[in-house]
Amino acid sequence: MSGVAIVTDTTHYLPRELVERHGIHEVSLYVNWPDQQQRESEMASFDAFYERLRAARDLPTTSQPSVGDFLAVYQPLLAEGKDIISIHLSGGISGTVESARQAAEQCPAGRVQVLDSTTACGGLGLMALAAANGAREGVGVEACLARARQARERLTLWFAIDTLEYLVRGGRIGKAQGMVGSALKIKPILSVQSDIVPIERVRTSGRAFDRLVEMFRTLKADGVDGWVVQHIQAPDVAARMVDAGREIFGTEPVFVSEIGPVIGAHVGPGLIGGGGVPRSLLPS
Repeated sequence: MSGVAIVTDTTHYLPRELVERHGIHEVSLYVNWPDQQQRESEMASFDAFYERLRAARDLPTTSQPSVGDFLAVYQPLLAEGKDIISIHLSGGISGTVESARQAAEQCPAGRVQVLDSTTACGGLGLMALAAANGAREGVGVEACLARARQARERLTLWFAIDTLEYLVRGGRIGKAQGMVGSALKIKPILSVQSDIVPIERVRTSGRAFDRLVEMFRTLKADGVDGWVVQHIQAPDVAARMVDAGREIFGTEPVFVSEIGPVIGAHVGPGLIGGGGVPRSLLPS
C-alpha cells in the first residue's frame, strides 16, 4: 500500500472520532508527577488530572516523546510503503518537533517530512486535518505539506485563560511576560505564534468571552468558516461559545473538545478558546 500518512502528537486534542475517521497517527507526550509518569494518550478522562492540578502545591512537568517513540510510529508506516508528514506542537514551546526531526534522520532519506506547526491545540489539529484531506484525495507529499502550510497561513487562534498563575509558575510565560506586572487577576487573551504571545488583557471573564465572539465575527468577514472551540474544564462556557459560533457562521463547528494535561498543566483550568481556517481546506 502506498500513499501519504499523517502523523502528529497528542496536543492537537481533536475528538477521537475525527482522528480515527481521517487515519491520523499520533505520538504521545508525557505528564510527570513526582510519583508517576503517564502518556497523555493513555488518559481516558482528564477530570482526575485537573482535580489533582487544582490542589497541587508543585505543578507537574511535561516531556516530549523520545526518538524511539517516533520511530515506533514511523517504521510500520514506512514498511507499508507510505511516505510520512509529521506535524507537531510549536518548537517555540516544546522540543517535540526536534525529536521528530531526529527520528526522521534515522529513516530512509526523504521518506519523512517534519513540519513545525508554530501553533498548538486546535490550530495543530486543523493543520493535521488539512494534510489528511490531501492524503485522502491521493495527492503527493508536497501537495499535502502545502495544504498544511496554507491552513497555518490562514489560521487565527485565540484563547483566554482564567489566570496567568500557571504560566508563571511553570516558566512558560513567553512573550506574555509583560502582562504579569499588571497583576495576575487580569483575564489575558493569548495566541501561539511559535511562542505564547499576548493579544490583549481584559478585566473580566465576560469581556474575554465577548472578545472571542468578536474574533469569530472577524473570521467570518475574512472568509474563514471552518471554526472550532476548545476549553479546559469549562463545558458550559464552551457551549455558549458554540451557540455564538452557530449564529455567526450559520454552520456547525469542525470540532469542540477539551484540551488535555500536557497543555493544561501550563495554562490551568478555565481556558476557553476558538479559531478557524477556511473549511475548503478540510475534509468534508
